[in-house]
Amino acid sequence: METAHLDLEKLPESDTSHLVTRLSGKLSLETVHNFIQTLRPEPAAHMILDMSGVLFLDSAGVGALVQLFVHRRNKGQTFALSGLTKQGNAVMQVAGLTKLLPIHASVEDALAQRA
Repeated sequence: METAHLDLEKLPESDTSHLVTRLSGKLSLETVHNFIQTLRPEPAAHMILDMSGVLFLDSAGVGALVQLFVHRRNKGQTFALSGLTKQGNAVMQVAGLTKLLPIHASVEDALAQRA
């Protein structure tokens, strides 16, 4: 069985106050530990996750997104998702999180909301 992987790529739109990261692969039980360990300490005031490359999102992945959102909110930092796939959007709707988490169609839309 193939092991799940999730790549995190810092995008050029990032600067000292904004971190824009593209996720590629699966945000699932197998990958959430590294995801949280990598992004939780991030000091940027604003974080945007480009989810367009996430091929699969499960309940553990959703839990990790919520954990990161709450952690950042408690520190006065912001968090937004962009580019959810159909599957990712469906999972977020079923979980009832489309009203809680800031979700944008694209990274550009998310950046425009921060301006």
